[in-house]
Amino acid sequence: MASPQGNTSGSMPRDRLRRRSLLAGAAALATVGTVGATSGCSRVATADTGDGGHLLEQLRARGTVRLGIAGEQPYGYIGKDGRVTGSAPVIATRIFNELGIDHVEPFPTDFGSLIFGLNSLQFDVVAAGMYITPERCGQVVFADPEYQMKDAFIVRKGNPLKLRTYADLGRSKARVATGIGYAEIDYIKEAGVRKVDTLPDQLAGLLAVEQGRVDVFVGTAVTVRNVVKETGSSKAEATAEVTPYLDGKPVTDVGAFAFRRPERNLRDAYNRELRKLKRSGELLEIMRPFGFTKAQMTTITAEEKCTP
Repeated sequence: MASPQGNTSGSMPRDRLRRRSLLAGAAALATVGTVGATSGCSRVATADTGDGGHLLEQLRARGTVRLGIAGEQPYGYIGKDGRVTGSAPVIATRIFNELGIDHVEPFPTDFGSLIFGLNSLQFDVVAAGMYITPERCGQVVFADPEYQMKDAFIVRKGNPLKLRTYADLGRSKARVATGIGYAEIDYIKEAGVRKVDTLPDQLAGLLAVEQGRVDVFVGTAVTVRNVVKETGSSKAEATAEVTPYLDGKPVTDVGAFAFRRPERNLRDAYNRELRKLKRSGELLEIMRPFGFTKAQMTTITAEEKCTP
């Protein structure tokens, strides 16, 4: 379902939102490549030979790493001027520069296509704040997470249905929406909601709530807060953070970069640099302009999240 075209009362056109989002992140954004013609980059087969892969050496020789992003604010998205911004591309620029790769090139795609695009060699790494789940761990190899996150709801101003927990969604029979491919789909169903609408992104979710097409849009807490704040919506608001449950147990979600399964050497090199940023506190300073706080920093490892 596409978001409506044009302006509506209490909302902002998508282009203006993205311009403002780009400016908000400009102070933290290192110089990165514009969206390039990826057809000029040869695709390199990465059969799993058991030696951890050689993509790091290939990327150093090429001088460019291609990032799969999903246009989700604040993780990774393209501004109106064609430049990439967001927490993940900034982290990528910092770390891959340290690894001897001078340029990062964004490859925007739908969130649900990220893993397919990675494994079909369309790009080299997923840099989209992707949650680590056991299912995804069978498809890609994750770096250690850069953040942990709870969820939040976009609701009508004043929260007339009093939606403050996932359990409330099931009890209220609210019309619920979330993003395509989001982990929140499972949490919503766990709460007893039988029908879940999926929308392209959080801006489409905000508009759907403002226009009364759904009662609530569910997303990550930072994403939800940022879209409500940056649009200046007078018809919708963000709730406090919400803890998701799965199989009756509370879930702490974490987001991380993802690599093709054969490329463990590249993942390990990335992890070494990420841990340096965590120890020094620089990771938080990189992410803070995009709405992250100390509460979102984590020491959880990918191995912990991938182990059933």
